[in-house]
Amino acid sequence: MNIPATMRALQQTSLNGPRDLHLITDALVPVPGPGEVLIRVAAAGVNFVDISQARGTFAGGPTPPYLAGIESAGEVVSVGDGVTTLQPGIHVVGLSITGGGFAEYVVVPAIAALPVPAGWTDEQALGLIVSWPTALAALKPLGGVTVGQTVLIHAAAGATGQAAVKMAKHYGAIVIATASPGKHDVVRALGADHVIDSRGTDIAADVLRLTGGAGVDLVLEGVGGATLEASLAATKRVTGRVVVYGLPGGEAAITNWDLVYKHQVHIIGLNIGMLAQAAPRLFGEVMGQLIELVATGVLGPVQPTTYELAEGPKALAELEGRATVGRLALLP
Repeated sequence: MNIPATMRALQQTSLNGPRDLHLITDALVPVPGPGEVLIRVAAAGVNFVDISQARGTFAGGPTPPYLAGIESAGEVVSVGDGVTTLQPGIHVVGLSITGGGFAEYVVVPAIAALPVPAGWTDEQALGLIVSWPTALAALKPLGGVTVGQTVLIHAAAGATGQAAVKMAKHYGAIVIATASPGKHDVVRALGADHVIDSRGTDIAADVLRLTGGAGVDLVLEGVGGATLEASLAATKRVTGRVVVYGLPGGEAAITNWDLVYKHQVHIIGLNIGMLAQAAPRLFGEVMGQLIELVATGVLGPVQPTTYELAEGPKALAELEGRATVGRLALLP
């Protein structure tokens, strides 16, 4: 296969957000090193991580200028030394937390690439390596959800939220979901038992009303800011868990005094990349469970809203402004 020397890509030139994400036409096509594969990108996933990196709030994130995009799907066209599990011609969805996915070609570690399920398009596989494992890890090994428990899922109309609603219902939970009013029908169609206004004046009061004052057993909190405070207030004392995996709404000022005297709950931090790095066995179990959910039809292919590569800044701005539903993809 003839691999060009240069390519089109989106380059982040500052930490001022998506407005400084620009299309360039002379980016060097990367060469896979040991343990890596080169993917010809068919579709790249747009995630809140990309926004966090663009604003400099992602710990250890890349320094501008850098090629943006952490999630890509497409055909493997070349492999580095030591790669035996993947060969040129196979289609995969892969993760590169250092970026590079918003491009025509990207290098990812072979261990962070998952074959696209049979019958799925490349763009439908976006989410299998980032948002879906995040939702599953938050629900099961970290959140410990069981049949009959009540789960509060924030941003339920987003890619991670939608998957979380489906999985929580599969595991027998009662789901209270939050979303903006225009997205409520989408979330109800996924199986949520209750949907409340994410922009309401008192989310905690709404949740306590729906639970008879008891609060929920588990919260999936990927919003941050004031939403985290509301989540703690809506969680059962002592036994309740709050899994925190995102902060697009900003940081929250929670103190040890709050945890001792106000919110006696379990707070669990989740970063799917760190989970894979620090607890590979647990991450492997999550991916195994995820593959089983796909094989049994609990999770199926989802068609994302697509944008041309040059529209990347628009896609990220709309995601940041909560103007989107479900998964978003860039097409190089």
